[in-house]
Amino acid sequence: MLVTLSIKNYALLRELELSLSPHLNVITGETGAGKSILLGAIGLLLGNRADAKTLWSENEKCIVEGTFKISEYNLQPVFEEENLDFENQTMLRREINPQGKSRAFVNDTPVTLDVLKKIGARLMDIHSQHETLELSKHRFQLELIDSFAANGKTKSAYQQAWSIFLDAQKKYSELVIESAKLKEEADFVRFQLDELTRAALREHEQETLETELRILEHAEEIKSKLAQALQQLGHSEFSVAHTLAQVKNEFQSLASYSEELKNIFSRIESTRIELADILEEAERVNEKTEFDPGRAQQVNDRLSEIYRLQQKHRAKSIAELLSIQQSLQDKAEKITNLDEALAAAHHNQTVAGDEVNLLAEKLSASRTNIFSGLCKQLVKLLKELGMPDAQLEVNRAATEPTAHGIDKIEILFSANKGIQPKPLAQVASGGEFSRLMFAIKYVMAEKTSLPTLLLDEIDTGVSGEVAIRLGNRMKEMALRHQVIAISHLPQIAAKADAHYFVFKDSSSGKTESQIKQLSIHDRVVELAKMIGGERPSAINIENAKEMMVNQNID
Repeated sequence: MLVTLSIKNYALLRELELSLSPHLNVITGETGAGKSILLGAIGLLLGNRADAKTLWSENEKCIVEGTFKISEYNLQPVFEEENLDFENQTMLRREINPQGKSRAFVNDTPVTLDVLKKIGARLMDIHSQHETLELSKHRFQLELIDSFAANGKTKSAYQQAWSIFLDAQKKYSELVIESAKLKEEADFVRFQLDELTRAALREHEQETLETELRILEHAEEIKSKLAQALQQLGHSEFSVAHTLAQVKNEFQSLASYSEELKNIFSRIESTRIELADILEEAERVNEKTEFDPGRAQQVNDRLSEIYRLQQKHRAKSIAELLSIQQSLQDKAEKITNLDEALAAAHHNQTVAGDEVNLLAEKLSASRTNIFSGLCKQLVKLLKELGMPDAQLEVNRAATEPTAHGIDKIEILFSANKGIQPKPLAQVASGGEFSRLMFAIKYVMAEKTSLPTLLLDEIDTGVSGEVAIRLGNRMKEMALRHQVIAISHLPQIAAKADAHYFVFKDSSSGKTESQIKQLSIHDRVVELAKMIGGERPSAINIENAKEMMVNQNID
């Protein structure tokens, strides 16, 4: 429930602090005094669009804060899903700066408007003229039926099955399209795959062949220069190896005289060993290097084939060609297994569709079973609210499965004797709509765990004895739910556990709306004014006291 509400710098409200009753709160005031402004501020708190033009002072930011007691409403999963800290007393806050930029917070943690809306929708149920218009729409009516039937779990199971069916249907459709395309490409895929398979490509083969070809093409030059180098390094009397051996012998005799000479000797010996290694490897290269025109042609032909395949497939390396080959192999296998894959996908779609149909029938039966009971309960309440000839029916037409089931629901209504019930949009006046919506809210109050119900002038078109009955029913609702009612009827205000009065104050340089909670005696005066005008008579005062007979007036 909403414990406290704070509004700063919004529309005609400069600053407002309210502490609300957990039961029936009634807000009254003259037309234009600011009751709708209060509703707009609460809407901001629940995620509605913000506009800098609504600021009372253009140089300050608007702040709307609401503290809610939510310990009994099983909202922990919602907070966990949004990675928010759950607290039994939770604060929602909305800020709008003078530039029109908006920020939202839950327990001082910044959140998006979508998250604020998601949490706000679980904290308050706001009835407005917009919702009255929504009542005539089929989707809204279906949601009402599901709420009354307590179809939460059944509907959730159905929607999960529907989601699985849509996924299976999508996969099957995509596979049908893909299979048709693959079958058209089958011959070409197999031709390309066979060509690459015959090529027997190996990783790094291209680099090895290119190196070998360079050696084959320059074999004579390599052997000539290697022979000359070998002669200079080790195959002559004055070679590097021979000279280094002599130097080694000289330093060997000196090594015992100092560490420095010993180190030089060691380095010379290491150099001699490294040179011997170089000579051995150079001789091996020299021995195996031969000019072989036949081999050169073979290597050249192989590289030409690799280059041709790379150009054909727009590849830059053998690794890319092998990747293309694997992709073609996968396609070829898919083509081979197309019929089996299609059959499996079709089977999955059929199984998912059967589950959808099964749950749709269960959901539909649950809806249909409550039509009579819902209509009887609503008609009984409507008669009490001054519509003795009210008639209500629920028509159900079967549809193909959708995300909402297989039912098209339409509520038919008649307020007059001898007039057949017709769709709501065709027959109900504003006052009748309001009373019908209240009746629906009343019966839904037993089916939902919404903490706070806000009713915006739901008593339109009501007066006299009917208004008293409406007030009694609101009082009953407020035993189970916190109710905030914006009303113009004294009969409703008299039932309030807390009565708030909205008025305009023009004593300063700029008009502002203010709201105050009325004491028992102030309430008597205000009720008398609502009955008899600005200057109520003694009889009006007595009538007001009589209305509040249960409020312990001295």
